[in-house]
Amino acid sequence: MTPIAVLASHSGTVLQAIVDACEARRLQANVCLIVSNNSQSGARQRAERHHIAFEHLSSQTHPDPELLDRALCSALERHGAQLVFLAGYMKKLGDHTLRRYQGRILNTHPSLLPRYGGQGMYGARVHQAVIAAGEQQSGVTVHLVDAEYDTGPIVAQCAVPVLQGDTPETLAARVQARERELVVETLARIITGELLGGTLSPAR
Repeated sequence: MTPIAVLASHSGTVLQAIVDACEARRLQANVCLIVSNNSQSGARQRAERHHIAFEHLSSQTHPDPELLDRALCSALERHGAQLVFLAGYMKKLGDHTLRRYQGRILNTHPSLLPRYGGQGMYGARVHQAVIAAGEQQSGVTVHLVDAEYDTGPIVAQCAVPVLQGDTPETLAARVQARERELVVETLARIITGELLGGTLSPAR
């Protein structure tokens, strides 16, 4: 079983999809740790419900960004994470964590990157921008994480149609449903070695 750590800031619906897939053995993996920068997030409640280790790490617990970065990396190491998945995690990762888990940290974004990505583009803002631009399709992207927002190499994408009369809410619902599927599909392909160049070994 591949140990996956999931970082989430809010409700954790993508997190829940990963947990469900692990429990149903659709993923040969287990969620070894959930981290949130929000002590009252839905992610924390999901961790408690499924008896998964949880850590709240934020500027409240570690005001110094360097110490926060090292605390996160230490938590990932202690719990044996081989993959790190950002599921609605709203903070940049620090250099220490990025170096330690290079090529093993993934993020999901609700658009066809590189369109409608970057700082400030998240959640409803993305769907509003897509509709305002008159796009005929949006989508979901899973990509590797680097030091900037939404700029890492793309691992997987799928398109989602924008329908006549769509609102940000109706488009979001359709994108989010496909997002949960794509995340699980992509993680399965990574774990079997089909993506990212082979089967996983412990991070160095």
